[in-house]
Amino acid sequence: MTLTASNARLLERAEELMPGGVSSPVRAFRAVGGEPPFIVAGEGARVRDADGREYIDLICSWGPLIAGHAHPLVVEAVARQAARGTSYGMPTPGEVELAELITAALPSVEMVRFVSSGTEAAMSALRLTRAATGRDAVLKFAGCYHGHADALLAKAGSGVATLGLPDSAGVPAATAAGTLTVAFNDLAGVERVADATPLAAIIVEPYAGNMGCVPPRAGFLEGLRRIADRTGALLIFDEVITGFRVGRGGAQARTGVRPDLTCLGKVIGGGLSVGADSCSNTLMRHVAPLGPMYQAGTLSGNPLAMAAGIATLQLLDDAAFARLEALGGRLERGLAAAARRAGIPARVQRAASLLTLFFTDREVWNEDDAKTSDRARFAGFHRAMLRRGVLLPPSQLECVFVSLAHDEATIDTVCDAAAAALEETR
Repeated sequence: MTLTASNARLLERAEELMPGGVSSPVRAFRAVGGEPPFIVAGEGARVRDADGREYIDLICSWGPLIAGHAHPLVVEAVARQAARGTSYGMPTPGEVELAELITAALPSVEMVRFVSSGTEAAMSALRLTRAATGRDAVLKFAGCYHGHADALLAKAGSGVATLGLPDSAGVPAATAAGTLTVAFNDLAGVERVADATPLAAIIVEPYAGNMGCVPPRAGFLEGLRRIADRTGALLIFDEVITGFRVGRGGAQARTGVRPDLTCLGKVIGGGLSVGADSCSNTLMRHVAPLGPMYQAGTLSGNPLAMAAGIATLQLLDDAAFARLEALGGRLERGLAAAARRAGIPARVQRAASLLTLFFTDREVWNEDDAKTSDRARFAGFHRAMLRRGVLLPPSQLECVFVSLAHDEATIDTVCDAAAAALEETR
């Protein structure tokens, strides 16, 4: 898609000032071709770019906007707080209220430490597990992304995989050496590593979202819990994507598996920058000022994010999650039917309101499976959908997100556009 005047001028200016003209690499559209539209406004399920074009948005700020863009109650909460001040560098009532909502919802959680991003939450979680266990090594899974901290940029999926970078330049070899990696859903591989190396932690996206939407096999998460208990490792669920997205109690409530520590972000900030580590009272007592593990942040628990998060979580009752499940299912069925009619090898994998259309004829259980997808076909599909007014994540290895602002008619419009786009790209 060729940009017109306003977008083109913005891109030209941006490329002189920021790497690739963007603040996060996947936004550059390198994996799908063309140039990114510059978004100036969003309302409900739609966004508008600098040239005035409107799109149905299936990125939803990469997941946080579960209520849609500019939900009136969220906007009101943020505006009310902004009028009282944006940040104080001191405790606020909003931190207490949001922490109460989180601990009431997540089965494994008794205490919360707010940070400013999902990356920071995962980084701090690893430090906490090392402090608690006295061990250094960490096990993660190929294709699972836990932010861009040095120790976790090993086979990190998502933007890293899209750019063809299995690791990142600038990560010290000694740091990377402490991170061990096996394939997602490979329980036997976990057993071998855990028996050979004393692990501080096993960190996992319970439903992987950064190699596309990949579910755990039956017994996989239960097996991780068993191995962690047997070997003394701590089990971390990175629920930055799945927390308050796949259900009010996150993936841990959906699967019945309780981690030792949970990383949160996205939805709990309602579209503002936020992250959180959450766990038991006993484990959190290692964290300063109660214990020796130091963590701090000037904008941790900032009042604007707390206000947006509280307003968002208060919208997420049982009816809301039932609606999200139904809308996700409707989109799944529509995309799968469109691919069948076009005769294109594809499969849709979904967990509640997040899903991925993989252009492959095989089930996707790990990163190697995900990489069998036809990325050139996806790129063509992405461009064809953008021309039809549908904004998809610009990577085959990302998830589509559905919000409460999407309705049945909007989902049907997306599916009709997909049918036409798939026919065009056969």
